[in-house]
Amino acid sequence: MSTPDNWHKSSYSGGGDGNNCVEIATSPTHAAVRDSKAPARATLTFPTAAFTRFLEGLKEPERREPA
Repeated sequence: MSTPDNWHKSSYSGGGDGNNCVEIATSPTHAAVRDSKAPARATLTFPTAAFTRFLEGLKEPERREPA
């Protein structure tokens, strides 16, 4: 994946610490993630399907047994 140019911050970023979050850029085949405080540094890139499963997992209620 070449360096994307369509970076977006989360709608949950809001004001205040809103600059301290990750940014995501997507293409038909990949999703890229970077630190908004250091956009010139490393970018993590994932296949779209894997990143979609990751996001879906974050939205699922926790299924662990209480300790």
